[in-house]
Amino acid sequence: MATEQQSRYDEFLDRVRRISNLRSAGMLLSWDQQVVMPEGGTPARSKQLSTLSALSHELLTTDEMAADLDALEAADLDADKRAVVRELRREHDRAASVPGDLIEEISEATSEALPVWQEAKEADDFDAFAPTLERLVELKREYAAHVDPDADPYEVLFADYEPYLDLDTAERVLERLRERLVPLIEEIQASDVELASPFEGRYDDETQMALARDVLDTLGYPWERGRLDTAPHPFMSGTQFDARVTTRFKEEDPLDALTAVIHEFGHATYQLGLPADEYGTPLGQSRDLTVHESQSRLWENHVGRTRAFWELIAPTVNEHLGTDATPEEGYEAANRIYPDNLIRVEADELTYHMHVILRFEIERDLIAGDLDVRDVPEVWNEKMEAYLGVRPDTDAEGCLQDIHWAHANFGYFPTYSLGSVLAAQLYAAAERDLGDVDAQVREGDFDPLRDWLREHVHRHGQRYTTPDLVEEATGEAYTADYFLDYAEAKYGELYDL
Repeated sequence: MATEQQSRYDEFLDRVRRISNLRSAGMLLSWDQQVVMPEGGTPARSKQLSTLSALSHELLTTDEMAADLDALEAADLDADKRAVVRELRREHDRAASVPGDLIEEISEATSEALPVWQEAKEADDFDAFAPTLERLVELKREYAAHVDPDADPYEVLFADYEPYLDLDTAERVLERLRERLVPLIEEIQASDVELASPFEGRYDDETQMALARDVLDTLGYPWERGRLDTAPHPFMSGTQFDARVTTRFKEEDPLDALTAVIHEFGHATYQLGLPADEYGTPLGQSRDLTVHESQSRLWENHVGRTRAFWELIAPTVNEHLGTDATPEEGYEAANRIYPDNLIRVEADELTYHMHVILRFEIERDLIAGDLDVRDVPEVWNEKMEAYLGVRPDTDAEGCLQDIHWAHANFGYFPTYSLGSVLAAQLYAAAERDLGDVDAQVREGDFDPLRDWLREHVHRHGQRYTTPDLVEEATGEAYTADYFLDYAEAKYGELYDL
């Protein structure tokens, strides 16, 4: 690379890193708001977050950034630099099409929406949240219209979270899951098999927190680069230097917090596995949400819900909870199917996807203008009854349960199922390369699997698009086959189908 060209690329990269640092600061303020900020802090926090959002938008859309992108796209760059330019070109073009004051307004509105949602959920009062949701829907419609006035607005929003697997692919995958999983769930409901339930009792937060910390120790969570806290909705937040996880506790269901912790550990493992020397650039940032969810669902389901894992952790669980569950009973309890469960984050591995499909359909109609916000509770309840045979008694158990709409994250939900599908494909590829992964898990040796994921997924950052990364990691195109075969085999054996 010529000296002048290299100098221009370095200046361009400095601008990119400034944008990344502003976003990281905003992410930390958002973590603080959800975890430790006093309730009265919202007015100032919303202004702080909107200012950071506006500043990063301004930097991304400057004339200098546009000129750099034009020049670098015409330059003779290596593959890594072309990937960085590709990612920034996409971000710049989308951002440049949206007025800065709208970006600031969306940021402020979502920050203000968080306590409104929390209070509405606690009070089981959807009407209290409805005006806020209406405002967020309108703002995101306006945003989508600026990005591409000729496109389906929901498709525009979906591309914010998964830009390289198109919405048609997402819909095909969700349709395949519905076609194969609904009959499987019905067979399980008709089965005479009753799986073990050894953790019936009440367990205080302190007991569950101690168990969660011990399990994170077992998995190898590096406390010097993370922490565990509680939040209304479990999440992970951070960078390759500081990836924090949260969970929440249900007194009567210790497995709920445990699986949430393992799920968020998967997210953190990905974040911590990104190249440290590429921090602040696309090569040091995670590939989009399908890949991120694949990491959390892989650790939650393909590790945390296995016999091998329960053979490892059953003594730890029993020690903390005062129970005497066998590893097999723990394994069965972690894999019970509850079609009548109302809560997505508490859902089992199969019915979980019906929750995702329901939300996907509702938010598509909201963004399209085919569903009025005031009608969301009734439509939600009807779909729950149609897909899972259960109807919520309260909106707190229904349409108010998730935080995503308070964050204006329309288009996010499909990535949960897309990520679960990819998790199975990646795990199958890891088994081909590593041999008996279960034996390694049984011995508490998670390094081979973590190292495989780091080598084939984490270290690439955004070097590849999602389809290319899947091919690079597994040798195959993205497919739902592995997940569906895995689900039918696993639950067929558990429920003697």
